[in-house]
Amino acid sequence: MNKSFLLFFSLLLLFSVSTLLAANPKVLMKTSRGDIIIELLADKAPVTVKNFLNYVDDKFYDGTIFHRVIKGFMIQGGGLTPDLKTKPEKRPPIKNEANNGLKNLRGTVAMARTAEIDSATCQFFINLVDNPFLDHVPNDPGKFGYAVFGKVIQGMEVVDAIAEVATTTRGMYRDVPVEPIVIISVTRIQ
Repeated sequence: MNKSFLLFFSLLLLFSVSTLLAANPKVLMKTSRGDIIIELLADKAPVTVKNFLNYVDDKFYDGTIFHRVIKGFMIQGGGLTPDLKTKPEKRPPIKNEANNGLKNLRGTVAMARTAEIDSATCQFFINLVDNPFLDHVPNDPGKFGYAVFGKVIQGMEVVDAIAEVATTTRGMYRDVPVEPIVIISVTRIQ
């Protein structure tokens, strides 16, 4: 009986540890408008999540802003300082994982990029609504899509509050919040 109990307990412990290790990472994004917790979908977008976490670990996002806010669409940040200077990127562009089956739904987090498919580096956006036109369309390079790699699991009310701020045009940037929305810090919490 003791051997059976020990075996059962050992298997339970092993299962618990492996489940914990397999859990998707989570980050806490502290902003000047409140906190947002994001689950990173490493099982579906491993290259993108690794890239994002490298920036998080380097404290790259600390002090950047949400520089593009479009109500009814998305909020974008992670690459500019409050004076709209581009923060020097430390890493090369990554492979676009938009073909991972994830959709640009309300509350999902995706990588921003240029017209070049594999051009994403540090900037990301949070979808305010379902944006199917940003999703991957197989066999159509013109509609490769934007790689979803996470989802807001707490603090969507903060995201929605950011979406309501007044915006303006500053130099070459449109839809810039009149009052900067600062990303104070992004840290791993799991």
